[in-house]
Amino acid sequence: MAAISYTCPLSWDALRFPSSSLKFCPTFPAKISGIRRIKCQSSAAAPSFTSAVNVNEKTGHKDFIHISDFDKETIMKILQCASEVKAKLKSGDRNFLPFKGKSMAMIFTKPSMRTRVSFETGFFLLGGHSIYLGPDDIQMGKREETRDIARVLSGYNDIIMARVFTHQDILDLTKYATIPVVNGLTDYNHPCQIMADALTIIEHIGHLEGTKVVYVGDGNNIVHSWLLLASVVPFHFVCACPKGFEPDEETVRKAKSTGISKIEITNDPKEAVVGADVVYSDVWASMGQKEEAEYRRKVFQGFQVDEALMEIAGSKAYFMHCLPAERGVEVTDGVIEAPYSIVFPQAENRLHAQNAIMLHVLGL
Repeated sequence: MAAISYTCPLSWDALRFPSSSLKFCPTFPAKISGIRRIKCQSSAAAPSFTSAVNVNEKTGHKDFIHISDFDKETIMKILQCASEVKAKLKSGDRNFLPFKGKSMAMIFTKPSMRTRVSFETGFFLLGGHSIYLGPDDIQMGKREETRDIARVLSGYNDIIMARVFTHQDILDLTKYATIPVVNGLTDYNHPCQIMADALTIIEHIGHLEGTKVVYVGDGNNIVHSWLLLASVVPFHFVCACPKGFEPDEETVRKAKSTGISKIEITNDPKEAVVGADVVYSDVWASMGQKEEAEYRRKVFQGFQVDEALMEIAGSKAYFMHCLPAERGVEVTDGVIEAPYSIVFPQAENRLHAQNAIMLHVLGL
């Protein structure tokens, strides 16, 4: 793939935050002194991570499907933009309207409160208009073929966001759409969530590189996205999961083969969390797996993030969760409500990370 030129609409000197000033501060501290344009270059995309994960080879526009489609410099500059746009919105300034006159189609075959509200509100705050297409509105692949929907929506809108069950659906959308497509979630990965997570880690720890992130639970789409990020940005990632619930082997193998990050897959959560900067959890049974919920509760015994596990992690560890959470199942109520929990700043950052992603793919 040829190099992609990326223009970030807001400037920011560097991702440097003293840990002491952010430990108990959920809001972003940077100041915006003015607006200038930064030219950023991304190199060729990383190798695909499964046979179904193909880098978009179209020219003329960009999609955001996998974090590993971009190099470290581009990912970090998108995060810089997210931080600056967040600071501008927090300041009360509503004059930055790069999406004015633009329309976004939001496809939801898999419903979500956070994804809908964060994308719709974020696009509106920057001047755009969004259209919600729920499961009954569109019936993608049933009432109408995905390739037809992609081309029809491309004629009406400037960007498509899709939250779908099957990863192939997002790949089909990107293949036939002539406008940018953003992956709002698939059964394989969840790149917007992990970009929001990375932004949250930078805000509270001061940096992403070199941190130790320990995920405890099912080796699901969240884990795959962490692995894809670890193939681009260097940090220590550990997935602690029960036997038989490990992440996709090929994704793990290829993430390790890049040599960028230290990556470990283990079945011992207590050993995994020692020295963690972040302990991360997710529901044990996602949407579409609820019939397995009782079985999974038995298998996942010992993988609950409770106060005792956070004590093993150490006093510097934060707790993160992509939500929704089943309190008392994968995490205790006490952990979510503890001072070290940054779950809700993390949830808010979905809006800001996604705004930056959309600015990037629209070339604004």
